[in-house]
Amino acid sequence: MTGVDDDVAVYRRHADELVRYATALVGPHDAPDVVIDGVLAAIASANWSTVTNRRAYLYRAVLNRARSARRSDDRRIRREAIVALRDEVVPPESSMDAHRALAHLSPQQRAVVYLTYWDDLAPSQIATLLDVSDGTVRKQLARARDQLRRILDGA
Repeated sequence: MTGVDDDVAVYRRHADELVRYATALVGPHDAPDVVIDGVLAAIASANWSTVTNRRAYLYRAVLNRARSARRSDDRRIRREAIVALRDEVVPPESSMDAHRALAHLSPQQRAVVYLTYWDDLAPSQIATLLDVSDGTVRKQLARARDQLRRILDGA
């Protein structure tokens, strides 16, 4: 197998789980694009040939791409809000479901929530997958829970 064939095999082996993961981070419409962008960036990086845990590296690349996508979306939303406010003021919705509440979390918090509750991974497994410390995972999960509680309780 050549290097390109190896890369294709790695992608095929992890594509479905990466799309599920990205769906939790950015939603179903943007998930495939985030995965493709993340995987291509990972494979194109100078470090790719020396990476020993390619699955973890791909998860991290998808998380980084999700963060970037969120920043772009936030900038677009701010620009659209400025234009919309010029025309009319719309009161915020009073009810919020869990899916929309998750959208208020940072990409890393959503990643930790997803991997904890949907993939049923332990903090140490998540830390390895995201290349962060166990403490970071626990801290992000605690912050996510607090924020979700505030949002869903209407505080």
